[in-house]
Amino acid sequence: MTAARGGGEPVAGAYPVNVDRSALMHTYPEPPVTFVRGEGTILWDTDGRRYLDFLSGLAVTSLGHAHPVVAEALDRQARTLLHVSNLFGNVVAPQVAATIDRLIGGGAERAGGQVFFCNSGAEANECAFKLARKWAGPGRHVVLSAWESFHGRTLATLHATGQAAKHAPYVPLPEGFEHVDYDDLDAIDTVCDSSRVAAVIVEPIQGEAGVVMPSSDYLRGLRRLCTERGVLLIVDEVQTGLARTGRWFGFQHNGIEPDVVTMAKALGNGVPIGACWARTEVAAAFAPGDHATTFGGQPLATAAAKATLEVMEEVDAPGCAVRAGAKLRAGLEGIRGVRSVRGQGLLLGIELESAPAAAVFDASLERGLVVNPPRPDTIRMAPPLLVSDDEIEEALAIFADAMAAARQGVP
Repeated sequence: MTAARGGGEPVAGAYPVNVDRSALMHTYPEPPVTFVRGEGTILWDTDGRRYLDFLSGLAVTSLGHAHPVVAEALDRQARTLLHVSNLFGNVVAPQVAATIDRLIGGGAERAGGQVFFCNSGAEANECAFKLARKWAGPGRHVVLSAWESFHGRTLATLHATGQAAKHAPYVPLPEGFEHVDYDDLDAIDTVCDSSRVAAVIVEPIQGEAGVVMPSSDYLRGLRRLCTERGVLLIVDEVQTGLARTGRWFGFQHNGIEPDVVTMAKALGNGVPIGACWARTEVAAAFAPGDHATTFGGQPLATAAAKATLEVMEEVDAPGCAVRAGAKLRAGLEGIRGVRSVRGQGLLLGIELESAPAAAVFDASLERGLVVNPPRPDTIRMAPPLLVSDDEIEEALAIFADAMAAARQGVP
């Protein structure tokens, strides 16, 4: 299923080329391109130039841009009910929560958990941390995470993020977060003292670190250790969740049952929404008033999520990721200058032999391919799950040309 064409391609000169960004805080670098429209895997910029989007807004638009089912759901809900306070109910959020619970259980039956809705991945992780502290009780407040992890940009999730360079400007950070090496069970074993530790948070794949995969027994080992110590296992599925890796959630590749799962990005296919799922007995630690957010679970956002999940199930989104991911990986591995390809499904990290990733990014964008360099030697690709074979072939040709140009120092 692909998005229907609507409105034609942007006309060159119809948009301001030099957009005045002076009223925006400088929290992001100046963008090399400004996009004005998207359709499926395609984006157009202010000049009417066409691009293949093989990043999906950092694994967000997993059904592609302007998907007609999601667009129709948003239009219908916007004309019906945009928002009510969480002092009252709406009919959409409970339906989405039940679907999330079923998908966490593998799609066949309910997993036995409950959901808190919020607006982003960072907020989902904030909820998980508060829940872990409330569940563990006084004196057990430490959350263990991995170096090179990424869990958000709020003060607490920033400290959970295992990147010291990002911590430096904001110290002192909230206490209660400690870091160990990723994929090192012995390191976790050493510091996981159940008298002070409430939870361990882990990404099934470290996306921002360059799509880093752990050993096959790492998540299973974490599950055993957390169970033995009476510590919660929080799995951060903000980037890997909702079919991106070829299963509904990344942890399902390892056959484990987490205590808490956080998600966002793909849940609304571009509409801001996040969720924190927890086993019912863990979720019971929260009482009314313990946690809240004004826009969490509001009708518009959950209508987008409902439509997104319905389409994902209809098209077998995990199967799409497996099939398209295998084709994309095979093509990438045959390109000169690619040392290796990491990842699962349609979350891939391309390790380069020599050309700097920043130069490959620039050359790719110049040729009409949107990718991302999370590390100096790595390019990340995360195209829509509905990407076509022809689009994959086109992207591979562009990327091979960009690699050659970057090796030669050509723009």
